[in-house]
Amino acid sequence: MAKTAEKAARSSVWLEGKAHRRRGGGQPSGLDLDRIIEATVRLLDAEGLPKFSMRRLAGELNVTAMSVYWYVDTKDDLLELALDKVMGEMRLPDPDAGEDWRDQVRALAREYRTLLVRHPWVSALVGVFLNIGPNNLAFSRVVQRVVRRTGLPAKRMTSTISAVFQFVYGYGTLEGHLASRASAGGMSVDEYFQQAMDTVTAAPQAADVLQESREIMAARGGDTVAEMLERDFVFALELLIAGIEAMVAREAEAAGENRPAAGEN
Repeated sequence: MAKTAEKAARSSVWLEGKAHRRRGGGQPSGLDLDRIIEATVRLLDAEGLPKFSMRRLAGELNVTAMSVYWYVDTKDDLLELALDKVMGEMRLPDPDAGEDWRDQVRALAREYRTLLVRHPWVSALVGVFLNIGPNNLAFSRVVQRVVRRTGLPAKRMTSTISAVFQFVYGYGTLEGHLASRASAGGMSVDEYFQQAMDTVTAAPQAADVLQESREIMAARGGDTVAEMLERDFVFALELLIAGIEAMVAREAEAAGENRPAAGEN
C-alpha cells in the first residue's frame, strides 16, 4: 500500500524524464510531440475531457494509435503535457518591473481566470498531476514573488495565495462550465442563462428564494452575462486585495506592539 501511494505521488511525465523521450524504431511520418500536444488541446477544447481518448486523438491526426504511443507512454502523460502547454498561454507580469503588487495580482488573477474559461478541462486536471512542467513552475514562481511584495510575513504567503487563486479557480471553473453547457446546447451564454432562469422561475420550490434575490439581481447590473460575471469578478477580487492590505496593516501593528520600547531590555 505504501509503495503504491508513493508511486502515485511521484508519478509525473516530468519526473520520469518522459516529456521529450522517444521510443526506439522508426519515427512515424509527419508526426512530432508538439503536433500531438496541439491536437490534444484542440480536441479537449472542442469535445471535453470525458470524450477524449488516444483512439480519438489518433483519428484526428490521421495516424494509428500506436504512432501516438511512440511519443508518450500513457494518456495521463499526454494530458499532463497538454496541461502545461496551455499554462504557457498566460502573460506573466515581471515582479522586478517596479509595478504595484496590487496591479500584478489583478493581472495574474485575470490571466488564470481567462485560462480556465478558455480551456474548461484544465480545472479537472489541476491537482490531479503534480504540475511541475516548466510553464506551471514559471506561473508559481511569479505568483510567489508578487505575493512576497505585499509586505506580509512568509508564514502568511500560502494562505494569501490560496485565498486569491482558489477563488479564481472556483470562479473560472464555474464560468467555464456555463460556457460549455451553453455550447453543448447550441446556445449563446445569454440564451442559456435566460432559459435556466425561466426554468427556475417556473419551479414552485424556488419561488421564495427568487423573490428574496430579485433586488440583488437587479442591483447587480449588466446587460449581458459576460458583463455581470465581469462586475462580480472585479469586485470580489478587490475585496481580496483590500483584505490583504488590512492584514498587512494588522501584521505591522502587531509587530510594533511587540517591539521593545527605547531603553527597554
